[in-house]
Amino acid sequence: MKKVTAAITALSLLVTACSCSGGEPAQTAAPQSETQQTTEVQADKQSSDTEAAESTSDTDSEPDDNTVSGANFRMSVRGSDGKMSITRGKNKSTSMGSPDTWTIFVYLCGTDLESSGQGSATSDVMQMLDAQGSDNVKFVFQTGGTSEWMNETFSADTAERYVVQHGKIELVDSVALKSMGSPDTLSDFLNWGIQNYPAEKMGVVFWNHGGGSISGACFDELNSDDSLSLAEINTGFSKVYPNMTDKFEFIGFDCCLMGTIETANILATYARYFYGSQESEPGTGWDYTTFGTFLAQNPSANGGELGKVISDSFYAECEESRHENECTFTIIDLEKLDELVIAFNDYAKELYEASDSNLSGIVRGVSNADNFGGNNKSEGYTNMVDLGGIIDECSAYADGSAVKKALKDCIVYNINGKDHKKASGLSIYYPLQLQGSSELTTFSGVCVSPYYLSLVDRVAKGYSDNGYTNEVFFTEDGDWSCEDCSADYVEDTYFDDYTEGGGESSLIHFTIEPTMTDEGSYGFQLTADSLDNTSSVSAFIYYDIDGGEAVEIGETYDVIADWNQGLFVDNFDGYWLALPDRQILATYIVGCDDDCMVYTSPILLNGKETNLRLRVYSDYSVVIDGAWDGIDECGAASREIKKLKSGDVIVPLYYTDSDDGDMYEGDEYKYSEGDSIIYDELYEGDYEYCFQIEDVYGDYYYTDFADFGIDEEGNITFG
Repeated sequence: MKKVTAAITALSLLVTACSCSGGEPAQTAAPQSETQQTTEVQADKQSSDTEAAESTSDTDSEPDDNTVSGANFRMSVRGSDGKMSITRGKNKSTSMGSPDTWTIFVYLCGTDLESSGQGSATSDVMQMLDAQGSDNVKFVFQTGGTSEWMNETFSADTAERYVVQHGKIELVDSVALKSMGSPDTLSDFLNWGIQNYPAEKMGVVFWNHGGGSISGACFDELNSDDSLSLAEINTGFSKVYPNMTDKFEFIGFDCCLMGTIETANILATYARYFYGSQESEPGTGWDYTTFGTFLAQNPSANGGELGKVISDSFYAECEESRHENECTFTIIDLEKLDELVIAFNDYAKELYEASDSNLSGIVRGVSNADNFGGNNKSEGYTNMVDLGGIIDECSAYADGSAVKKALKDCIVYNINGKDHKKASGLSIYYPLQLQGSSELTTFSGVCVSPYYLSLVDRVAKGYSDNGYTNEVFFTEDGDWSCEDCSADYVEDTYFDDYTEGGGESSLIHFTIEPTMTDEGSYGFQLTADSLDNTSSVSAFIYYDIDGGEAVEIGETYDVIADWNQGLFVDNFDGYWLALPDRQILATYIVGCDDDCMVYTSPILLNGKETNLRLRVYSDYSVVIDGAWDGIDECGAASREIKKLKSGDVIVPLYYTDSDDGDMYEGDEYKYSEGDSIIYDELYEGDYEYCFQIEDVYGDYYYTDFADFGIDEEGNITFG
């Protein structure tokens, strides 16, 4: 377990001059646990590989008619056949340093991960210092983005640059403090770094919060949580790459949710390998001691080999902090990424064309794919969905064999915990719950296929009697091009006209109106057209508190569904999750695996609003994972699932229909170690039940409420 130290004062700021203590045998990778699911591909690619992928060419070559010259990378699609071509900047391969030397540049944006008292950044620096020393390996990092450092060495008033080598730390430069969410801050640091600390192999690590393809990474708490979007990351590297004679060996994110195809596509111009997690990362993050020691012992290793060590040691730290279930980590060979993007474009074209008559099946398929970062009412939405999952779940509508092979071929290594055993290694954006038009504008600039963008746009635009056309994304000849993360080809206001669900979908109609059956159940039957426009059916339960106000106690998918006939009937048994004092917890579904369902519940924990993560197993036993803050208003995912400790005060929270958005608070409950959440009969009282029918465009229809009561003996009576 990482230990947060209050100071690094015991580590003098010395010029490092110790000799290498290498010569030990190569480190053996950590053994696989039973819950790990791994995919491994040969990782012995030469670090100086000079052959570009067949789909790419140097910027010195003549551009196609459908591309614009001068870009670091361009993607274009021919209208004649819909085929994509990709042109990237020159594939540089002349070493910038002595053989077997490594420099790891760490963009250390501390944020609340440091200032809140966790000291997670300080802890990782301590791990760098604990790594085996070597003349060949340096960690070089720039500080910023936090109001306070949990040590007595770093200053929060200036941007400082340090070198860690041979177990010692040296302050080597200090510059004006600027937003870590600015591409200029990134490029200034990296340009300074490659000039002063060049090496044969150089890596870049982004350290902080992440939010996926839309909100990016490195949220600076000193500058209104300004973050680096993918477009800004591209801008930053585009100002560094001309000053290099070689690619970075790897670019990685010690951040949540950045393991996406959109991120990999941006970085493929600048690096050989990409490291990232599809899911949120625990606060402990990467194991920098194992990271540095491996390089000290194996300086000739390439980025694929290093990535495997980082993956396994990251998983080991997740196990130690009891966060291995949600763990994911992937190493991507970026020189094979273009083959994946081209294959995905072919697949997306077929899927988009199938959406003319099969949109509901496609949307249901996407909804069934694994997703990451919560994506529920209580925790917020990242809209990051598993790429391989979408391909598998939509296989009835498009042939995914070629893109699945390309995806597998570009993955050097990946590792998944129990919650994501089938995760493919890369996520992609899909609007499970659209957060606004700006989200679509951002996505249009980083999407990897105009046909997939068309599918997303079709869903977001909503139903129209006039049908849908994607002509805005293409020229009159049907061509498309996208250059350097720019969405300039789309009209400024185009995405402003999107459908925001109002809970009254006009596409939902009934053959049998919602009513009580003779058996005392509540159900309905959809018309054929409505069934074709429906993506999911769930139910919400409300409890009548004193004074006549009803509070929402959560959502359930415990509904008997006949998708062939459009018949849906409640399967409610009167049981719910509750604290040991029998206070009902409002619960929302996060996901499930083979033997348990994961729920989240909004609570106050010691006076702070957060969410309680719970696992309910098939025998109805419940395990408390801990408290997770979810996705904040800036799109940053909380990294830490905090374990409960004795004395913690829990107050259940419930949504109401109040116009001011206030939540209803339950009573205080003091947690003691070993306390268990119970799955028990709801207590005596009056309740309400309604169905939520979601259409394929993201709007909802809520049925009338069915009233039911539970008496003191637990009997349910519907009104």
